[in-house]
Amino acid sequence: MISDNYKKVKQVLWIILFANIGVAILKIVIGSIIKSASMTADGFHSISDGTSNIVGLIGISIASKPKDKEHPYGHKKFEVISGLFIGAMLLFIGGKIIFEGILKFQNPVEPTITIGSLFVLILTLIINIFVCTYEYRIGKELNSYILISDSIHTKSDIFVSIGVLLTLVGVRLGLPAIIDPIASLVVAGFILHASYEIFKSTIDVLVDKAIVDEEAIKEILKSFNEIKDVHNIRSRGSENDVHIDMHIMVEPNITVEKSHKLNHDIEESIRKNINKSAQVIIHIEPFYNKKTTDI
Repeated sequence: MISDNYKKVKQVLWIILFANIGVAILKIVIGSIIKSASMTADGFHSISDGTSNIVGLIGISIASKPKDKEHPYGHKKFEVISGLFIGAMLLFIGGKIIFEGILKFQNPVEPTITIGSLFVLILTLIINIFVCTYEYRIGKELNSYILISDSIHTKSDIFVSIGVLLTLVGVRLGLPAIIDPIASLVVAGFILHASYEIFKSTIDVLVDKAIVDEEAIKEILKSFNEIKDVHNIRSRGSENDVHIDMHIMVEPNITVEKSHKLNHDIEESIRKNINKSAQVIIHIEPFYNKKTTDI
């Protein structure tokens, strides 16, 4: 099942890679022809989208490897690590655009606006909307960290393209050429924000930030009458690799067979209500205190 998911993720990344390359080439070529710093910057942003797809493909290829002696928990975190590279690329691209935008303030060049350039920008905007929506939807369906993370990256393209479109229309209506480098700085702002979001979500996984609300787990456990108390609930991981562990207390005379069944029932309930790929470890302890203790 997990292997099939990785295959589907790879297929999606290949589709989006070709879409991003096409969009990038159109923006850079048209941006260079009409001398638009903001459209050219947007084109390089689209290149970073394509590069992130390649990084994602490499990360997924490693993450899909089976468990081995050196990696008894599998290689799934390589999918998360690939997110760090995506964030780093965005950070570099954003810094580069800021530097070039500042230079443009010294010697602003009025871009040549044509109906064709506006048409290309609108076309690429539509493609970006499709790519972002498609990638995020499939990412949610497959619980794929890399697809959801990459869709955040792609989503910034939509707002960036809208900003570039408004800038070109503004110049067409007679606004000063200085608006173009200003727009390129706005483009950089969106890119840096996307970088921040990816870094944050990636680091949260790598430092084992809690991924499931403890109260949600307690609510599920309330349906099991055998459980008298629960403590030390912990969770970590990412959307496609959730790990949960806890200590539960039951009557001391419960049989091994019943405790084993209870363990499996809790696992199934958590997978059904929280995450179908969740891996659950339960430590069972005897309950001696006869006072009623709320879960």
